[in-house]
Amino acid sequence: MSVRVPGNNVQLKRAYEPPSPDDGARILVDRLWPRAISKETLALDDWMKDIAPSAQLRRWFGHDPERWQEFCRRYAAELREHEDVLSELRLRARKGRITLVFSARDETHNDAVALRSFILHGLMH
Repeated sequence: MSVRVPGNNVQLKRAYEPPSPDDGARILVDRLWPRAISKETLALDDWMKDIAPSAQLRRWFGHDPERWQEFCRRYAAELREHEDVLSELRLRARKGRITLVFSARDETHNDAVALRSFILHGLMH
């Protein structure tokens, strides 16, 4: 594995929280645009739809904490098809802070939490 990404360089923030100068590059990692929020309010640097879980996986998971470990395993398998996008996120995080923006209500069990772990520690096998 190449140079590690510093943990404090990858932050998580709900789309409904106000942007902050400390966010660094703000990257929406959901496939769908957050409800009732404008582009100006979200203040994104990028929207990486391809890194989001498939609609099928999202529906299956349904933010059920009982399915969290299996969701992470399946999401890691999907991300193997998008290693280039994951590598781009790692590179950006090595250069400075990035904030993965998500809209899920559950701040513990969502794709951004899993994605942060994959950026920092690699994909699960």
